[in-house]
Amino acid sequence: MKITFYKDLAVKDTPHKVDVRQLYDKDSAQVMHITLKKNESLKPHKTPVDVFFYILEGTPIVAIDDEKIICHKDQLIESPANITHYLSNESDELARILVVKAPKPNTNTKVL
Repeated sequence: MKITFYKDLAVKDTPHKVDVRQLYDKDSAQVMHITLKKNESLKPHKTPVDVFFYILEGTPIVAIDDEKIICHKDQLIESPANITHYLSNESDELARILVVKAPKPNTNTKVL
């Protein structure tokens, strides 16, 4: 059994410049843990595979295409491949989001 604690992982250097840690990286899927402090956000981008976001903590805003919604703990939000999306945190509390890409992308995410 392999157990991974996100706080033991290094923060990845991404164009978003927020706390992103890679929990899982196999051909079948890629899983990231994102922590957003107050007023932090991901840049709008398109991912070449389907993605879902699972809210672990906080009330981040999830924007997918032309929809923008405040989400809550224990909600799962789906984003289809090649659709512009981003996450942001406008609240005073920390937001933690689990991001799953399936299958693992073979091409890079396109930051807009």
